[in-house]
Amino acid sequence: MTGGPAYFGPHEIRSTVGYADVLEPVAAALRDYSRGLGDAPAAVFAPAGPDGDVHVKSAWLPGRQVFTVKVASWFLERARRAGTPASGVIAVFDATTGDLRALLDDEHHLSDIRTAAAGALAARMMARRDSRVLGVIGTGTQAYLQTLAVADELPLREVRVWGRRASHVQSLAPALHARRPDLRVIGVDSAQAAFDGADVVVTATSSTEPLVGASWLTPGLHINAVGADDPTKAELTSDSLRRADRIVVDSRELTAIHGDLSRLAEEDRRVYAELGEVLAGTAPGRENDEEITVCKLIGLGVQDLAAAEVALNMLGAPRRSPEIPAHAREVHRQTAEAGTPAVT
Repeated sequence: MTGGPAYFGPHEIRSTVGYADVLEPVAAALRDYSRGLGDAPAAVFAPAGPDGDVHVKSAWLPGRQVFTVKVASWFLERARRAGTPASGVIAVFDATTGDLRALLDDEHHLSDIRTAAAGALAARMMARRDSRVLGVIGTGTQAYLQTLAVADELPLREVRVWGRRASHVQSLAPALHARRPDLRVIGVDSAQAAFDGADVVVTATSSTEPLVGASWLTPGLHINAVGADDPTKAELTSDSLRRADRIVVDSRELTAIHGDLSRLAEEDRRVYAELGEVLAGTAPGRENDEEITVCKLIGLGVQDLAAAEVALNMLGAPRRSPEIPAHAREVHRQTAEAGTPAVT
């Protein structure tokens, strides 16, 4: 390595790389992870308590030229000062020498889009192919990006959004309409109402207490649960998890200690497969149209590794499209105060 590590800033990264660019690389990384390759350790701490947490996620996979260490954070005070609560950096190291090759100062963008990519893959493999109505619990970055990503996989026509603050629901709708004018986006007055008539539901909140009741789950429903990504958070009640016919996770090991499933006793933690296994075809995501399916995602370092590799390749090449990919500021700029925390 000569000349020191490369540096890329938030605007350059946001303007270049979108969730569609990382979709298949994330799928490949999840398949490798579920084959038992590499490693993806994670650590979480909260220096500002409920007002600020930090996720440190690392990853290596055999045969890759680099490994990564990510520090991603969400702080309420940053939202007040900068408009968005999330920040972060991915350090990319040479897998042969250990030298630092690049710093991706992405302001959480790569975490955002790789999470959206995982949600799109879950919808592709687990939702009914005729799904028309999406329910969304939450109004922040993942509510926005997951909706766009799922809409690329399924023939959605309507999006039903609930959030604790009506002003944030009203901010999300025009951001979605700007990207997908074909979708009818409506605000509903309760979390349960977002489930009414929904074929797919995305939960993307920072809730520390479960929001989703078992009676809301109807035959054929698929849920992408992406918000509860540390030991303090949960979105689905234990009864709703027990009602599901099939639960798929990104990591058996990590969902046992992070998020909704960690609140269940070990004997009740019915995990049928990892998403990487479903993508590899070694486990089913859905076997019939009546099953209630849940994909619980907490986010893995191998996804960051895949996104970082894509980013480095794209940042060094001419932009392929004049359109800027979807990003967090498109929804957060609609309101003076950010909504739900980012998912890391």
